[in-house]
Amino acid sequence: MYKIYVLFFNKNVYTRMTSDLSRRTKEHQRGKVRSTRNKGKFVAKVIEECGDRKIARKREKYWKSGCGKEKLKKLYSGVEQSGSSRGS
Repeated sequence: MYKIYVLFFNKNVYTRMTSDLSRRTKEHQRGKVRSTRNKGKFVAKVIEECGDRKIARKREKYWKSGCGKEKLKKLYSGVEQSGSSRGS
């Protein structure tokens, strides 16, 4: 099972997919992921789950597109302010 997740921080959106969300979230918290390192507090949300990697990749690409990002901002407006802290 693959999960497509979003990290919200500083009004930015980071979208990726993973088969192990717990491990991946810890990597973000510990600063092991270069693209999210030094970004501060973030909120993680699972957008959707897919049973197949190929389908998950297609959905991830959609959520990264302009259309997908706009939809995320509408669905989760205000999430950045209520975030959980990095490293906790």
